[in-house]
Amino acid sequence: ITCPGVLLKDKEELYLSVFVLGQYKKTKCVPAVFPIFFQEKLVFEKEFANIVDPGDLVKLLEVDTAVLELIQLVPPVGKILATYEENTRDFLFPDPKLTRGHRGLEREILMKRSSSFTGIAPKLRFSTVSLIAESLLSSERSHIQ
Repeated sequence: ITCPGVLLKDKEELYLSVFVLGQYKKTKCVPAVFPIFFQEKLVFEKEFANIVDPGDLVKLLEVDTAVLELIQLVPPVGKILATYEENTRDFLFPDPKLTRGHRGLEREILMKRSSSFTGIAPKLRFSTVSLIAESLLSSERSHIQ
């Protein structure tokens, strides 16, 4: 996460929280100094038991929302510095306007800063990899569908 020229008043550590496919994960905490590096992979797995048609999966992902939040551990409960929200389909399967980095496809997005965050909006650079696999129906369910 980059945010040129911004110094945070509070010195408590930061983390990134990610909510995708109904699951919440967060990164490890890092010092409150830009640029911020989270060298982590967050893995989200979801089984869609009643989806047979890929078009239905697309529709489901379009109504689901992916939320990313940059949070500082300011007592008592932490302070949200910036957020990013997008439908899960576009988050996982973005348009082909990507930049090619040395580790594969990377995306850059501007987060929306909170009212308490002074300075420019933070820019987040990350990559996503999605894998969709079919699974066979159990013999019990195959008679129904």
